[in-house]
Amino acid sequence: QVQLVESGGGLVQAGGSLRLSCAASGRSFSNSFMAWFRQAPGKEREFVAAIRSIDSTTYYSNSVKGRFTLSTDNAKNTVYLQMNSLKPEDTALYYCAADLRYDSRRFYDKGRYDYWGQGTQVTVSS
Repeated sequence: QVQLVESGGGLVQAGGSLRLSCAASGRSFSNSFMAWFRQAPGKEREFVAAIRSIDSTTYYSNSVKGRFTLSTDNAKNTVYLQMNSLKPEDTALYYCAADLRYDSRRFYDKGRYDYWGQGTQVTVSS
């Protein structure tokens, strides 16, 4: 059974940093897409970043580009989201998602992803 477990969320002041981790178990995701989405209260779940594990090609939303960095450790089946220069508008529940397909179509679409974690809360105070 595939399981994604996020960790690393917390409370940080604006301008600070956090690193989220997503550990996958149940099968290897070394040839797949893994992504982070976030959902703030009263808002839709939105795309943050995605990585194609086989070659570490990354994709970012415009709102986080230049501040967030996605990386993967295939040996550990883990994806990391380094978040720098955090802003209050980054406050949300962050979800890890995985898809076994490695094509890049609709990588930003939450409907593409078959597996989801339970989420980790990130709160940025002003």
